[in-house]
Amino acid sequence: MEKLNDRWLRIIGILVVALVANFVFYQPDNGPEDISWFNALLISLIEWTVLLEVNRQGILLARRHYPRLNQTRNRILLELSWFVVATVLQRVTVTYLYDVTQFWGYPLPGGTYWVTTLVSFLFTLPIAAIYEGQHLYRQWWATYYEAEQLKKENLQSQLDSLKAQINPHFLFNSLSTLASLVSEDARQAERFIEELASVYRYVLQTNEQPLTTLDNELQFIRAYFNLLQMRFGRSVELEVETDERLNGFLLPPLTLQLLVENAVKHNVALPNRPLIVRIYTDEANNLFVVNTLRKKQNAVPSNRTGLTNITTKYRLLKQPDVVVRQTSDCFQVMIPLIEATAYEYSAHRG
Repeated sequence: MEKLNDRWLRIIGILVVALVANFVFYQPDNGPEDISWFNALLISLIEWTVLLEVNRQGILLARRHYPRLNQTRNRILLELSWFVVATVLQRVTVTYLYDVTQFWGYPLPGGTYWVTTLVSFLFTLPIAAIYEGQHLYRQWWATYYEAEQLKKENLQSQLDSLKAQINPHFLFNSLSTLASLVSEDARQAERFIEELASVYRYVLQTNEQPLTTLDNELQFIRAYFNLLQMRFGRSVELEVETDERLNGFLLPPLTLQLLVENAVKHNVALPNRPLIVRIYTDEANNLFVVNTLRKKQNAVPSNRTGLTNITTKYRLLKQPDVVVRQTSDCFQVMIPLIEATAYEYSAHRG
């Protein structure tokens, strides 16, 4: 059975109701042979303790049968039914005993039965409303918290799913490059394996984190570009012009790798017409990745997995949208960098 934790509400509620009821019903012009005001107050305390405790059992019963937020209507109907029956029985019985025994020193008029019952409702219903209000608030908060937890778990599951796509994707493309090098230059392939080991170490380490710093990503993309130049030579070039003050800003791991990989995959790269990838920042804390656009004639149709992965991560992290623009000669992706303090505050609230 649920514990109401209502000790002080019961004590204060009974005292207040007993005092007010005694003020309403006690006759100040009683003679010395009649009951005193103090004794009347004690009797009032007993009456209201019994009534409120009986009604409290009705609250417990209703909550046991209809505890959830979506059962509020049934719970309130059961409580009201209990209150009506318990209050009418108690007040009519007590008033009848007072009347036939002339306990107060005088017979009670006929309308007293209705008055005492009605006043009892006026006293008990506000207290019952307080109980129900507390219960609704706790239920709403529990439901809200549960929904938020489920939402966070769902988002984390989606992020984990996205991260799980990157490792095999990266490894597959790296092994494809390695296979090409083995047949062309064995020594270069050996160097490639050494570089790949260090690069893949970064992939494994950062892929467990939702975000990494821009500085880490730039160091990684330079190492990754070394791998590309082992295969393509001067056919690919990298230009990095970022503001150092933004090095501590955050972005999802391997964002730059996905964009650079897409650029190499879908564009022609020749020594006399190299594929140029530029990475730079602006004053609004945005990171731009721009590559020259010369699409391969026999290119494999793109499913935009890399871009979709990045944009979905930003959406799940509740960050501004990634913006993609394409002209006749360049392809540009604008990535909003995330300030560390703002992200920590948002994550704490979420």
